[in-house]
Amino acid sequence: MSVDGELARLTTETDEPGWEVEPDDEWGAAVIATVGRQLKLRRETAGLRAAEFGTLIGYGEDLVYKVEAGKRIPRQEYLDRADEVLDAGGLIAAAWEDVKRVRYPRKVRELGKLEAQAVEIGVYECNIIAGLLQTPEHARALIGAAQPPETPDDVERMVAARLARQSVFDRVPAPPIHFVLEEAPLRRQVG
Repeated sequence: MSVDGELARLTTETDEPGWEVEPDDEWGAAVIATVGRQLKLRRETAGLRAAEFGTLIGYGEDLVYKVEAGKRIPRQEYLDRADEVLDAGGLIAAAWEDVKRVRYPRKVRELGKLEAQAVEIGVYECNIIAGLLQTPEHARALIGAAQPPETPDDVERMVAARLARQSVFDRVPAPPIHFVLEEAPLRRQVG
C-alpha cells in the first residue's frame, strides 16, 4: 500500500461505518471485549505503547484504544497484523472466526447458521431478488429505503451481512440452490 493509502486508512478507519458492536448484543460485546483485552495484554507484555503498536500494524492510536476497549470490531487484517507484530503464533488471528460473526446483527446470525448447514436451499420471491443474488447497490437501496429509516452505520452493517450470505456459494460441496424469480411487466397507459 502506498504512503498516501496508509495515511488515508489511518485517518478514516475510526469513522468507517458498520464496525461498532450493537449495544444490545451481549454475546457480541463479550467476544469483542475479550479480543480487545487479549490484544491489550499482549501489547503491554511486548512493551509497546498504543501509538507504537498502531504504527507497526498500520492503524491509528485511536483505533487501537477503541479495539482494546471493546468499542470497535477489528478487521481481519488488523488481527493478522497484530498477530505478526506481537508474535502470537496465530492465536490472535484465530479470533477472526468469532469476530466475523459479531459484525452482523443477531437476527442475521441465525439465518447464517441455517444456511451454513443447509443441504439444499429453495427460495421463491415475487417482489425482490433474494440476498443470495443481490448486488451491494441493490441491497443498500432496499435497506436504505426502510421506514423508519436506519442509520447509515446500520445500513452498511446490514448490507455487509446480506452479502456475506453469498459465501454459501463457495462451500464444498455447495448445496443445490434453486430460485424462482417472477417478472411481471408493468403496463399502464401513458397520455
